[in-house]
Amino acid sequence: MQGQKLIARRDALRLGGGALLAGLVTPAVGWASTPGPRRAALQNLHTGDRFNDVYFENGRYLPDALADLNKVMRDWRTGDTHFIDPKLYDALHAIQTRLESNRPYGIISGYRSPATNAKLNSKSSGVAKKSLHMTGQAIDIRVAGVDLKHVHKAALDVSAGGVGYYPNSNFVHVDTGRVRRWSGS
Repeated sequence: MQGQKLIARRDALRLGGGALLAGLVTPAVGWASTPGPRRAALQNLHTGDRFNDVYFENGRYLPDALADLNKVMRDWRTGDTHFIDPKLYDALHAIQTRLESNRPYGIISGYRSPATNAKLNSKSSGVAKKSLHMTGQAIDIRVAGVDLKHVHKAALDVSAGGVGYYPNSNFVHVDTGRVRRWSGS
């Protein structure tokens, strides 16, 4: 586990240098330009791991917070961690602002290792072979006490990337890929 955290921190530090070049230190206009600190409140429903802290402050992402978030978002089936796109947390922050809720997101699925994704894909046509979960760009969420329709609408309003609505499975998929929408079961 310690080795995984060191790798995650190294990835987070690498983001710091890459962020300067990519313009991530100063967020873009629109949904990602919230002034002031940004907080994420997440609970992995499979592991019980939680994060409720600031991950962006003074115009930059906080490497230690991102490393802690990587752990909460890990593949609960294998324990594998992966660097998660900070823009995903920005999207969640913007959705939470629209919901006017401070309740944590319940994580159904964050990062998925290629092995986990292949296994899930073999059992369900609803799991993409090239899922953005494998690149750290997707999350499946619900918010306790908040109607799933409201979470879905807020995610659509943010337009950060893909939004999938799964009312029978009780979650909304949010990703930082191209903007698109779909419904599942």
